[in-house]
Amino acid sequence: MIPEKNERPFDLVPTAMPGTVQTTETTPGEVRMNSQFKLASLTLAAVAMLSACGGGSNPSSDDPPPARGTLELGLKAGAATAAQIDAGTLAKGIQPISGKAACDVDVRYVYYWTRDPQGLPATASAAVLVPAGTGAACTGDRPVVLYAHGTTTDQAYNIADLTNNAEGSLIAAFYAAQGFIVVAPNYLGYDRSGAQYTSYLNAEQSAIEMIDAMRAAKTHLAAESAVKPSAKLLLAGYSQGGHVAMATQKVMERDYGTEFPVTAAAPMSGPYNLVGFGDTIVTTGPVNAGATLFLPLMLTSYQKAYGNIYAAPTDVYASQFAATAETLFPSKKSVQTLIEEGKLPNDPTFTNLFGTGGLLNPAFKTAYPTSNFRKALQTNTLLGWTPKAPVALCGGSGDPTVFFTNTLQAQADFGSRGKLYPASNLESAASMAWAGQVTAATIAGGFAQAKNATSAAKGGGAAGEAAVQAAYHGTLVPPFCNALARGFFQSVLAAQP
Repeated sequence: MIPEKNERPFDLVPTAMPGTVQTTETTPGEVRMNSQFKLASLTLAAVAMLSACGGGSNPSSDDPPPARGTLELGLKAGAATAAQIDAGTLAKGIQPISGKAACDVDVRYVYYWTRDPQGLPATASAAVLVPAGTGAACTGDRPVVLYAHGTTTDQAYNIADLTNNAEGSLIAAFYAAQGFIVVAPNYLGYDRSGAQYTSYLNAEQSAIEMIDAMRAAKTHLAAESAVKPSAKLLLAGYSQGGHVAMATQKVMERDYGTEFPVTAAAPMSGPYNLVGFGDTIVTTGPVNAGATLFLPLMLTSYQKAYGNIYAAPTDVYASQFAATAETLFPSKKSVQTLIEEGKLPNDPTFTNLFGTGGLLNPAFKTAYPTSNFRKALQTNTLLGWTPKAPVALCGGSGDPTVFFTNTLQAQADFGSRGKLYPASNLESAASMAWAGQVTAATIAGGFAQAKNATSAAKGGGAAGEAAVQAAYHGTLVPPFCNALARGFFQSVLAAQP
């Protein structure tokens, strides 16, 4: 189901800043809370500086490649006051879970060097959201939330542009305005990255991009900000970002424990058991909402990384889509435009993978059990490892996009090795008991009310249920899971010296 365009958990409304632009298009994998959060766009001087940097991935052949995490450009992109943030959270009635803003938020932008899956130099960008103000929570050394965003098909995606980036507005309100520095990479292939594709659900590569963004952010803040990152590093992410956050914890604890000791992690609604998820979608069903968008991202990602997913696009794609699918995403065009151009199935549920008008070649389904694609899913499945820092998982059991079984399977896998981590189901207050009775009741009750309001706006009945399904993953779940994640982080920090 396509999430509704106008049903969002909250708007961040400026009190005296006209000309706000609202996000409108939504697709099943995207976190698209409506944002009315006016910030200064990148200045013309900054754009000129970025253009001078080239936006590319190939430094001069006469020079050695820049080290991973090298800061190419850092600048202040805008700011939001606590009053502006409070006006938005109050307007939509979610202030009981977001809390009133304790701090203003400075929005910074870093452009930095990383590596692509072949180990070649590549550029990427990230937002750095910094608490500002005179309160104790807004000054000095602050804990850092390294945040991984959810799936988007929009090549221009930039979390630092909070006017137009709803997920950025959300994390500004829930984390930065409460005293956390937030570092949020845009990933390879987005914004002004020189890469022509994105490393979608590539666990090792995603972790590299997150680590290098953190390095660049620390360099920028050391030189330009009075508020500095403390040694407390917290990992969070939603949807695709849930997978990225978990992969980052795994890689940091395995390879970067001295440089980046992880304090805690809160992956949310992520596809952690990729091979099990893929088996369900391709073989037994049901197909998840958004599959016709996710598969091109994933197939290209794994083909670029491993080189053996297909010999030609026609091996996996139906003939009418094979010519363009490999380079379809990220795109400067809207999903609706791509459908109208015949580059995606004309299917409002985004589930038509096989059969008449489907995205994929039927031979792909037949070959799947022994395919290199399934092997790639297994490689990037995040089961069978043991976290060192505490973890709290979150999602909703009614999610039609990333099935909640992913969360339960990750919880069970960790538990089999003695790591008993909570897996909060927003549909069940009992599953949130770890957060305290009052918090559990508030979150479960608020989530139920949000679903009811979404249904009622469509007149209830079948239309109302369809609206809830459309909004479930991209709109309804994120604020409530982020509220739980922040509470988890605060409890972990409070228990430490």
